Amino acid sequence: MNKTININLGGFFFHIDETAFQKLKRYLDAVSRSLNDDPQGKNEIIADIEARISELLSERITDARQVINEGDIEEIIKIMGKPEDYAEAEENYDNSYTYQKRNTNTKKLFRDGDDKFLGGVAAGLAHYTNVDTIWVRLAFLLTGAVSGLGLIIYIVLWILLPEAQSTAEKLQMEGEPVNIDNIEKKIREEFVHFSEKFKEGASELGNKISSADYEKMRKKTKSGLQDFLDALGKIILAFFKVIGKFIGVLLMFVAATVLISLIIGGFSVGSFEILNLESDFVHYPPFFYDAILPKWLLATLLFILIGVPFLILFVLGLRIISSSVKRFSKTTTLTLLGIWIIALLGLAFNGIEYLSKTAYSGTKIEKNDIGFFPNDTINIKVINDDDLYYQHNFRRKSNATEVIINNEKKVYSNYVKVDIEKSETGKAYIEVRKKSKGRNRVKANKNASEINYKYLFNNRILTLDGYFLSQYKNMYKEEEVYITLYVPENTSIFFENSSKTFLYEINNTDEIYERDMINHHFTMTKKGFKCTDCTTEEEGIDNKNQNNF
Repeated sequence: MNKTININLGGFFFHIDETAFQKLKRYLDAVSRSLNDDPQGKNEIIADIEARISELLSERITDARQVINEGDIEEIIKIMGKPEDYAEAEENYDNSYTYQKRNTNTKKLFRDGDDKFLGGVAAGLAHYTNVDTIWVRLAFLLTGAVSGLGLIIYIVLWILLPEAQSTAEKLQMEGEPVNIDNIEKKIREEFVHFSEKFKEGASELGNKISSADYEKMRKKTKSGLQDFLDALGKIILAFFKVIGKFIGVLLMFVAATVLISLIIGGFSVGSFEILNLESDFVHYPPFFYDAILPKWLLATLLFILIGVPFLILFVLGLRIISSSVKRFSKTTTLTLLGIWIIALLGLAFNGIEYLSKTAYSGTKIEKNDIGFFPNDTINIKVINDDDLYYQHNFRRKSNATEVIINNEKKVYSNYVKVDIEKSETGKAYIEVRKKSKGRNRVKANKNASEINYKYLFNNRILTLDGYFLSQYKNMYKEEEVYITLYVPENTSIFFENSSKTFLYEINNTDEIYERDMINHHFTMTKKGFKCTDCTTEEEGIDNKNQNNF
């Protein structure tokens, strides 16, 4: 049965048995003896040490009536370090006060628990080698990703290296001399850090103290296998943390790229519109030219619609990487949501209004007679204006392209189809059928009539443009041009190679596929369009190709 003593240590009240009290008193006396002769400095350091001990003791009591025993004091001494660790003159606080000289400037390798990402191995190696921690971590990541060696080395060091816990061990890890000045600095830094955390989360700390299982903490006796299993569990958890960090970095990178692109694009579109300037480097979306709202406002709305979600993703990535980043306040969230909804409604209105302009299809038909002698042969070829828009592979395609003509933007399209039909009037003529869309039938027909298409018939050669030009605002109105040549019976047609991809659904008695009609003569007969210079073998091949399609 031991005598119990009540003490006030660092501003906290404790019950302690007499044996533990004597051990604690000898320990504090030994620490005091190891300090220099500066009364003011000594008192400050002793006060810090006592405050630190009281904090550690507070973490170990589960009840105000609990008595601190000798084992508790030994645990505290183990964490704080013995007096001989703090001074050049060493004192044995257990039995005697004999001083011995010792060199304490030797750097030792520990795991740094205060600056750890996983187990503190990289931070400990950084202290030992005087290299910035980020480079050591990158070395582990690179070697681990390439060969897996870095991961193995990290696991081994995690298991073998002890963690720097006491002040002396932390000073030795950093290669600092174990003297009074460094001890004072270390203790004060730890005390300030703990005080700030204590003030910010006093209630949380109280809950942890009350719910902690201190008996298990005192009885932590683990085998090497258990340590390895614990380390393996930490590695698995750390792996998922790394994946989360990677996702956070990826979100930040993508969001930042999009936001920067939006800022550059939005500034270009908006500023040139506000200043009434034109630039060949700025290309507006086609629907900007046929919209009710001004281009700068549409650009702003589009910027907000895309930018706000990516701004949120950027902040989310930051919060994944660093828990110190705070989320948006309720006011900020509601403000951003309101602005985003306004942008969405504005663009939705403009989109619906633009789509209404393609609700009806319109057609403009132009017919012109072509004069030629009966039984003559008409050569058909298709050309392009290379100065207007050069194409290495000139062919029919449905997409449209922007071109500049006399400083005015136009739509250039190769969606031209050529057909041959029998004339019922006995005359040869050409029909140009232009198609476009509009808000109503009248406007659709007007848009079709504005399509600019040209052809030329001269000296029995029909030269067709393989392109047409239209208003830039009609970029997405699915405009087309159909060329139909009506010829009477006994009229021969020769298709030159340039017309290969522009022929469209030409009916013929031999059922030859359009792409195989080039470089052959066809004659309009009573039974239909017939090839006059195709061999039986060619027709068989053509029919086979037709069946394959």
